Amino acid sequence: MKRAAVFYWLIGLAIAAVTIGTAFYLDDTVWHFIMQHQNRAMRSCMHNVSRFGDWPSHVALGFLLAGIAWWRGSKKWTRIFLCMLLAMAIAGIAGHVIKRTVPRARPSVKSELRWGGPSFSTKYHAFPSGHVAASTAFFGVLIFARRRIGLACLPIPILIGCSRMYIGAHYLSDVVCAAVLGILCATIIAHFVLSQIENREAQTKR
Repeated sequence: MKRAAVFYWLIGLAIAAVTIGTAFYLDDTVWHFIMQHQNRAMRSCMHNVSRFGDWPSHVALGFLLAGIAWWRGSKKWTRIFLCMLLAMAIAGIAGHVIKRTVPRARPSVKSELRWGGPSFSTKYHAFPSGHVAASTAFFGVLIFARRRIGLACLPIPILIGCSRMYIGAHYLSDVVCAAVLGILCATIIAHFVLSQIENREAQTKR
């Protein structure tokens, strides 16, 4: 089992590396395409998606669902929702540290330098996308816990990522790297926290 786990991790890392490399390569192409297809109605829509796709909305949803699950006496779903919140928090903290450590100008900022700049200015916090990292980590745990429901929610972080690029807040690579960060956090929480708790509970019942 350990060899199989290592094999799957290596495959996942290889896929992530190729995806990230491709995203950086396509940054300019995707950005120019987006700039050529701007219109007022779509921009307004994407601004709303971006606004409501931030972490406070996810936190509110997570606590609301956890509260409902607890009120209905479902320990399983209460754990799932709390783990979703935990994964999102870890992704958010990690993303914030990276933003401060590796400043990157947002596409909307008129600067010749893509990398570097004042680390405390939000205009240079493009890498990675905090919205996408948080949303991907949040729903990523749900995919591991309940695949069908989680996959049905997958369009949410994808749409959020598209909105962030459309309004000029991020490049493609910012969004892709954020998604990888979110998936990593979700994987860690799902396998090393949620699964361990469920396994201990199953052994206790025996």
